[in-house]
Amino acid sequence: MESGLEELMPRLLPVGDCDLAEDFDPTVPPRTPQEYLKRVQIEAARCPDVVVAQIDPRKLKKKPTVNISISGCQPAPEGYSPTLKWQQQQVANFSAVRQSLNKHRNHWRSQHLDSNVTMPKSEDEEGWKKFCLGERVYSEIDALPDNENLGIDYTKVGFPPLLSIVSRMNQATVTSVLEYLISWFGEKKFTPELGRWLYALLACLEKPLLPEAHSLIRQLARRCSEVRALEENKNEEQISALNLIICLVSRYFDQRDLADEPS
Repeated sequence: MESGLEELMPRLLPVGDCDLAEDFDPTVPPRTPQEYLKRVQIEAARCPDVVVAQIDPRKLKKKPTVNISISGCQPAPEGYSPTLKWQQQQVANFSAVRQSLNKHRNHWRSQHLDSNVTMPKSEDEEGWKKFCLGERVYSEIDALPDNENLGIDYTKVGFPPLLSIVSRMNQATVTSVLEYLISWFGEKKFTPELGRWLYALLACLEKPLLPEAHSLIRQLARRCSEVRALEENKNEEQISALNLIICLVSRYFDQRDLADEPS
């Protein structure tokens, strides 16, 4: 067996028999090159041929799987494909928003939040969905009680993406909340509340994109194109909002294969 292994894995430093002193003790540090090489031989001989690692599955952390699809977006309904000039203008506006946000981020981060604003923890998926969309959209309630005398209840209608809020979100939180909302959008309809938050989160997303963010925004653009293609009433305002997100993903974040062909 040993000769067979040596044929497959020949020794890089062949070592012959070493003349060692009778009092050689392999447990003490070697004093000569011969003692060192002999000690390596002894340790190698004691190693088992097969080693099985004892792994506690409870200590394994779940790694996110990033699937980047190369499929494109569905074309816009006839007559609703955005012009190239419109797309270029939206990219320019979006770039200006990002520059302003980066420039004044520290200022807005230092502003005190209202007492009714409690931002969920980054890993609280349901908490963020309710925070951004409000109970009406999140729970799909058609109407809420009239609270005009009490002012706006943001827990019911969702908190808008105020600069004082989004400026406090680090990149990990931005990516997580974007993932939560895209996941929700995968099975639900598009709403103005969702659109505002998607725009704000894209504005906070740093370039170059990490693989997970790259996958998410492509998924978002494709979902927007699916909803747009199924829009029966041809709601011009909603189609324009969907066009905008597809435009930003494809033309600002350089996912050109997802871009709408200009009309």
